[in-house]
Amino acid sequence: MSDLLKFFQDTSALYGSNAPYIEDLYEQFLENPYSVENTWREKFAQLPQTSDRRDIAHSPVVERFALLATSTPSRIAELQGFTEESVKKQSAVARLINHYRSHGHEMATNNPLGKIHRNVPDLDPNYYGLSEPDLDTLFDTGTLYGVGRLPLKDIISTLKEIYCGNVGTEYMHIFDADIKRWIKNRLEGSKPGENIDDKKRIWLLKQLTAAEGIEKYLHRNFVGQKRFSLEGGECLIPILDEIIQRSGKYDTKELVIGMAHRGRLNVLINILGKSPAQLFSEFKGTATSDRGVITGDVKYHMGFSSNMQTDGGVAHVTMAFNPSHLEIINPVVEGTVKARQDRYGKDSTNTVIPILIHGDAAFAGQGIVMETLNMAQTRAFATGGTIHIVINNQIGFTTSDPFDARSTLYCTDVANMIQAPVFHVNGDDPEAVLFVTQLAIDYRAEFNKDVVIDLICYRRRGHNEADEPSTTQPMMYKKINALPTTCTLYAAKLVEQEVLSEQQVQEIDQSYQDLLNAGKPVSRPIIDSHYSYSKQWDKYVGQQWDIACDTRVPLERIRFCNNQSHRLPPGFELHPRVVKIMDNRRKMAAGAMPLDWGFAENMAYATLLMDQYNVRLVGQDVGRGTFFHRHIILHNQINGESYIPVKHLDIKQGHAQVFDSILSEAGVLGFEYGYSSTMPETLTIWEAQYGDFANGAQVLIDQFISSGESKWGRLSGLVMLLPHGMEGQGPEHSSARLERYLQLCADQNMQVCIPSTPAQIFHLLRRQVIRTYRKPLIVMSPKSLLRHKAAISTLEDLVDGHFQTIISETDAAIDAQKVNRLILCSGKVYYDLLDARTQNNLGNVAIVRIEQLYPFPIRDYSLEFTKYPNLESLVWCQEEPQNQGAWYQSRHNFSIFKPDHLELIYCGRLASASPAVGNFAKHLEQQKEVVHTALYGQPAAARKIS
Repeated sequence: MSDLLKFFQDTSALYGSNAPYIEDLYEQFLENPYSVENTWREKFAQLPQTSDRRDIAHSPVVERFALLATSTPSRIAELQGFTEESVKKQSAVARLINHYRSHGHEMATNNPLGKIHRNVPDLDPNYYGLSEPDLDTLFDTGTLYGVGRLPLKDIISTLKEIYCGNVGTEYMHIFDADIKRWIKNRLEGSKPGENIDDKKRIWLLKQLTAAEGIEKYLHRNFVGQKRFSLEGGECLIPILDEIIQRSGKYDTKELVIGMAHRGRLNVLINILGKSPAQLFSEFKGTATSDRGVITGDVKYHMGFSSNMQTDGGVAHVTMAFNPSHLEIINPVVEGTVKARQDRYGKDSTNTVIPILIHGDAAFAGQGIVMETLNMAQTRAFATGGTIHIVINNQIGFTTSDPFDARSTLYCTDVANMIQAPVFHVNGDDPEAVLFVTQLAIDYRAEFNKDVVIDLICYRRRGHNEADEPSTTQPMMYKKINALPTTCTLYAAKLVEQEVLSEQQVQEIDQSYQDLLNAGKPVSRPIIDSHYSYSKQWDKYVGQQWDIACDTRVPLERIRFCNNQSHRLPPGFELHPRVVKIMDNRRKMAAGAMPLDWGFAENMAYATLLMDQYNVRLVGQDVGRGTFFHRHIILHNQINGESYIPVKHLDIKQGHAQVFDSILSEAGVLGFEYGYSSTMPETLTIWEAQYGDFANGAQVLIDQFISSGESKWGRLSGLVMLLPHGMEGQGPEHSSARLERYLQLCADQNMQVCIPSTPAQIFHLLRRQVIRTYRKPLIVMSPKSLLRHKAAISTLEDLVDGHFQTIISETDAAIDAQKVNRLILCSGKVYYDLLDARTQNNLGNVAIVRIEQLYPFPIRDYSLEFTKYPNLESLVWCQEEPQNQGAWYQSRHNFSIFKPDHLELIYCGRLASASPAVGNFAKHLEQQKEVVHTALYGQPAAARKIS
């Protein structure tokens, strides 16, 4: 107790009210330790001190701040060693520097045709109150080009060189300060051409010689034939070469290039190493088709791939096949890159790089560009950044006036939406081009974000070689025709710098032409090794659709998958409606309830994953399902977190990906097509919110999904789930436009199915990946049938069944001998027919469902006629209008094996420009008439077709 009292006595002076007094004593101690009483001197001496210096008195600091607080600005400047005027000038210089960074690109000399966008007032020193006498004054630069202080005139000249020269850079719109700082340091740390040795310069010239040389050769030897020349934009070749070579230092193993037809032949020959002899045979029309190709395609749409050596090892470089729809290849490339990255596993964004080459008019004009950019940083579609190259030849076919071509300053302004830096570079300055290319590659590797190289160039010839551009652009082409080529300009520069002689320049050109004349490769050496992943497609080539496969699943496996789907993290609370659905699924797995669509579909995914197949399901609202049936993604009602049970079935399961997509059809469908064309062992599914929403992606369906195999020999197992059915929801939410897909069917190019039971979708989805057959699968999926009391299945249907291309009459009470009317149908209308037949006790009518409309199951179909010997009427019933649905595209199949005495009768809605009516009562009236006509044969909407 005495020790405690002593402690209180010794510290009693150290309470809050005494703080000013003690502070004053301490100040006296610091000035003169012996000016304070011994007890306090000892206490102050015991305070901790740094090893290298004692504490200093605080009073001078306090007095300084008090003086600053009561001083005028000029007095503050004087106290700090500056004048008020000098502070204003330094601030003005800082603002000038910043505005050069923000707006210098607007005055850049980066257009080979000499155009400068506009004068920028805030890049004039006078705008900031800086005058001629200030030009020789030293100012802080903020480490501009590594120098702390420079005269204003040198600051301005340096800024112009960096930001207003042959490179104009947009990056100050980016929100991320670290990214802006990184780009600033790179731009202001070195200059184009500064770190290039003579060896690199000679290589640049050789590439420009190659880019120009192949065009001259083709123009000379294949007069008038289309090739969509690269002339005027030859620097694309050194850009691509540098990307491929420099990416090696980031351990890149694959690069995928997507581009339209402009310059494609040049890239194929000079970058990917395609044989010139092969190209020349294509011009002559003597080339042979690749495996699986039926119709083929023009040479400037063709793809190619090869292996080449980089500093980081061998890289596989692929040029994607592309139709004439320009930018539509963008999401397809992103999808195949994502698939390749998934193949390599985690942290593989630098392992595979997407490169997209655009035209200036298309980049600004086509909506698919925006859709693809919007996908860049999303969970479902991110590929770690794309390197975009715009061949900006300042004209689109015959449109060159920017006021006609776009509403933005630059053709690249759409990229601002994702905060991408844009490097506008003069296509006639190869060293500047090389500088920004290296910058772009390093940026992509550092931040895994998109970056844009705007190669400002021109188009020396017309849209194609048979076109005359001066008819619509006379002034532009007077200027272009007077311009030396990029190769000529750069060769003259190297001769002037004594890097090469005139004779050596000519020898480079002649050597290239000699190789072309011999038909020998002219690119970097191509490594003669196979791309191992190509072999995974071999077993799918040439297969028939009806190849046998077993889609059955043991009951124990189904119950295991269902049980695992109910194992949720601790504290995970489901919505009451979802709880009810999950409880019902427990009963279904136990055999206590019939199976509904949601259960069967989820079990298809789960059992495939347990079979170690991968599943990728993407689309708007796929996690829950547009119609609240799927619930493959569950949501915690307490904290909003989500959980995907099929990802946690077993440690050895396949990889499951389920993503609600962005609100896009073309972009997302293109991405999933690209993914499916790369990963044959993955069940890749895109679901439309409503089936007719797919019409926003019609280009993908026409140019890739239905015809990719015929044109290019490219296989795909993509599944499209398209909700379809006439249920009174109006013209835009009823029909998935079945007729369009059937119209595109030929050569067994794809499958079109309309499953009508849960077991059918179970076996159909499993068949798609288990069977060694890879063709796109178009599914007219249900809406109201998802909960229809008759659209059910049993566990036995999953355990012992298979996908039935045709479902025969299922009512055992129907006596085949008494049947005189056979109704053929597909989809939801079956249940309407069944209900009406039951109510009216029609024992003379049999109903057969055709579940696969293409390829048409001729063998199974033929058996139906043998069952009913007394047929008098054969009916095709559909709920779609007569000019839509399956009627016109499939009636020739329905007539096969039909007895000669029978007429094939159409029963359905009358032809209509719109898929459905908007009035619900009218819909019910029409639907009733369709069913009545099919069952009784009393016309109205009925038509007889022999």
